Amino acid sequence: MNRVLVTVLLVVGMNNMIQAESNPLLGKWSTPHGTVPFDQIKVEHYEPAFKEGIASLKREVDAIADNGDAPTFENTIVALERSGQLLSRVSGAFFNVLSADASDAMMEVSQRVSPELTESSNYIYLNDKLFARVKAVYDQRASLGLDKEDAKLLEETYRAFKEQGATLSKEDKERYRELSTEMSLLSLQFDQNALKDQNRYELLLTDEKEVAGLPESIREAASQLAKERGKEGWLFTLDAPSYVPFMRYADDRTLREKLYRAYMSIGNKGDEYDNKEIVRKLVNDRLALAQLMGYKDYAEMELSHKMAKSAENVYNLLNQLLADYKPVAINEYNAVQGFAIGMEQENIAIQPWDWSYYSEKLKDIRFKVNDEMTRPYFQLDSVKKGVFGLATRLYGITFRENADIPVYNKEVQAYEVYDEEGKFLAVLYTDFFPREGKQSGAWMNGIKSQYHDEKGKDSRPHIIIVMNFTRPTETKPSLLTFDEVETLLHEFGHALHGIFADGKYASLSGTNVYQDFVELPSQIMENWLTEKEYLDQIAVHYQTGERIPQDLVQKLIDAANFNAGYMCCRQVSFGLLDMAWHTLTQPFTGDVIAFEKAAWEPAVVVPDVPGTCMSTSFGHLFAGGYAAGYYGYKWAEVLDADAFSLFKERGIFNREVAKSFHDNILSKGGTEDPDVLYKRFRGQEPTIDALLKRNGITK
Repeated sequence: MNRVLVTVLLVVGMNNMIQAESNPLLGKWSTPHGTVPFDQIKVEHYEPAFKEGIASLKREVDAIADNGDAPTFENTIVALERSGQLLSRVSGAFFNVLSADASDAMMEVSQRVSPELTESSNYIYLNDKLFARVKAVYDQRASLGLDKEDAKLLEETYRAFKEQGATLSKEDKERYRELSTEMSLLSLQFDQNALKDQNRYELLLTDEKEVAGLPESIREAASQLAKERGKEGWLFTLDAPSYVPFMRYADDRTLREKLYRAYMSIGNKGDEYDNKEIVRKLVNDRLALAQLMGYKDYAEMELSHKMAKSAENVYNLLNQLLADYKPVAINEYNAVQGFAIGMEQENIAIQPWDWSYYSEKLKDIRFKVNDEMTRPYFQLDSVKKGVFGLATRLYGITFRENADIPVYNKEVQAYEVYDEEGKFLAVLYTDFFPREGKQSGAWMNGIKSQYHDEKGKDSRPHIIIVMNFTRPTETKPSLLTFDEVETLLHEFGHALHGIFADGKYASLSGTNVYQDFVELPSQIMENWLTEKEYLDQIAVHYQTGERIPQDLVQKLIDAANFNAGYMCCRQVSFGLLDMAWHTLTQPFTGDVIAFEKAAWEPAVVVPDVPGTCMSTSFGHLFAGGYAAGYYGYKWAEVLDADAFSLFKERGIFNREVAKSFHDNILSKGGTEDPDVLYKRFRGQEPTIDALLKRNGITK
């Protein structure tokens, strides 16, 4: 059984049932590569499809549990792995749309049926007869002669049963059901509250003095957004393409503060979208679940199946990073503070809404480079070709757009991916622009996982990458910032992890790896962006077609480590907050805001602002699956710096190194322990040395 599928906590539903034969989700898909027929699916199709998918899954599970033959690897473990395929494809269709193009109806639907999917997971893992068969096979594992991948599937299947309550008493199993159902609903409500609260905020400016300092391209985008919403002036929202440049360039300090406070109060207004009580309930439910399972806290339970292994090892990393980076960050803060005082000719105290603004101006003076200088060289279409081209140069793969593949929104594009010999590898969907009903941020997801079917046929994956980039305007195409190009490379790295998947089982393929390992394939891709040889190829002026000037390339490289200490401390602060919430050993009844301030205080560089709160909108922790795992970004950053140092040593486009990374990391998924896979690629244990050197902390 696909572990990702059965542990999904969100599902869909509608009250109006329709006949299966008229439901495109239930019939055979005649689309290219069996892709989802998004153009035929309506909201009302989802509930009957999910209900049939759940019913089908339960029938398959019953057949495995009631099998009169002695339990074997094939008739129990593999049969369970291959069950639930209808539910898997319905989930793949719905959850991607729910994240990227949701309507109120879909949100309501997901809330109503969420408990049904949670129960379908419990139906498997709390099934005594089924677990008895799984345990019987597991107990014979030493004598079964399994290969590495089969042995890993058996190990992970048994572990999943144990971690999801199979060994609990009857009473404790009922408590497990209650907690898991409530947690799924709370996470869903948290996510939807944050989205609705963010989407309702608008900052409409009508005086040209209020938009002073903003680049013309940002003003044009804000003006166009205002027109689209039937208003006059310049409209700003809390979406990244609007919020980030406003905080970076707007001269009006009062307005920067206003927008910052709005952003840092998402889910924290004491109204119907307030998330503070949900945070309390979620951390307490997680603690209760962990202690029910015999762990002292939620982090101990989660980390038992990650590279870090323990909270002690996580804190060791975070504290080591603080020791090396915080002194640098304090010097960076003092430099920005001094610059601001000199610029304003007054004793200004840098606040969070000032940091981006004065940092950008100092960066411009020091390195003579800013986003508006480089933006014309990063037109989305040419950047996309450059990102695809990097994969071609490293791995020999090619991308062909196929307009016949149905998409869920007209802005989405679909590509077929082929290997060097012309063999089909995957379908890749790209979705680049913000819109109402779309979550903020950027992500990669699998609509369909890779696996080999019962006849040995390789069923290839369908992958999606989603961004929230600056939209094209009436006069300009979509022009990206340097950070946005980096984001695209990051998510594309995740996509490659999915595209190259080459395993027998869906639950072990692609990005189905330890959470603190999954960011390695994504973060390593960011390294190419500060390599001169690569920047020369992808950065082309959208009007003149000229390549980016060499002096500008060098400025970008020189500026790459600007405020590296601050950025590291910021990430460490998020990791400390996450660990604080999930190393609680007693139920939490305190003040969410006060707890947050105390948790991340050791890593804070810019002064704290009373009343603001990040926890109430921190979807990674409370809706996105990174609870007790946010440290993984820094953990993987140590890995990616160490791994890329091998490319630096042998050539950044070295096909031999790329092949090794493909063979040992990208194609292996979760078929082996990540420590083993990494050392097989790198030839040694990772160290923090390469990261310190890359960030300019050491020479």
